[in-house]
Amino acid sequence: MKYIGALLLALPIVISINLFSSPSHAISSCNGPCHTLDDCTGQLICINGKCHDDPDVGTHVCPSTPSPSGGGCQPSGTMYCQDKSYPKYSCSPPVTSSTQATLTNNDFSEGGDGGGPSECDSSYHDNSEKIVALSTGWYADGSRCGNGIKITSTKTGRSVTAKVVDECDSMNGCDGEHANQPPCRNNIVDGSKAVWDALGLDIAVGEEDVTWSMA
Repeated sequence: MKYIGALLLALPIVISINLFSSPSHAISSCNGPCHTLDDCTGQLICINGKCHDDPDVGTHVCPSTPSPSGGGCQPSGTMYCQDKSYPKYSCSPPVTSSTQATLTNNDFSEGGDGGGPSECDSSYHDNSEKIVALSTGWYADGSRCGNGIKITSTKTGRSVTAKVVDECDSMNGCDGEHANQPPCRNNIVDGSKAVWDALGLDIAVGEEDVTWSMA
């Protein structure tokens, strides 16, 4: 009887250990926590520990959210091309002394992926120049043309001053004028190879987090 009584006393402890030692495999929805692709519902994928729409599939399961710098900038419509949908923006996040942005790479030379000549001066540029195109909202109808902006890499901590020569069009795309590229996101600093080199970044990565301000 003592032996049976001891087993009965130990049983709740064993059950308790089993309950708390089993890992959770809950399926997460939009912006829910995740560790692997299987942790997200439907076509959502795990990016930086949260479930998001798959950019390669073009799903829009999750409600649109403001860009990283906030400011309440919402899409101005949707463009459909190449069997995918892309939000269009006429605005960008507010410019501050440390504006969060995504750095991408643009070939500003003739025949490059920038499409037509730069909007500021209707000219092509050598990629050895430290130059950038800004998203439509930041381009502000060309009011920043010729101005210098200071860009700082979040990864390397290095900074560079580059001249604004073009718009990264957030309203139009998918045509010859835009080298058949989709509309630009609203938080993009599209830099030449010289800008990437000055920041100590690898163009092959494709995108890097930066901050920028007027120089």
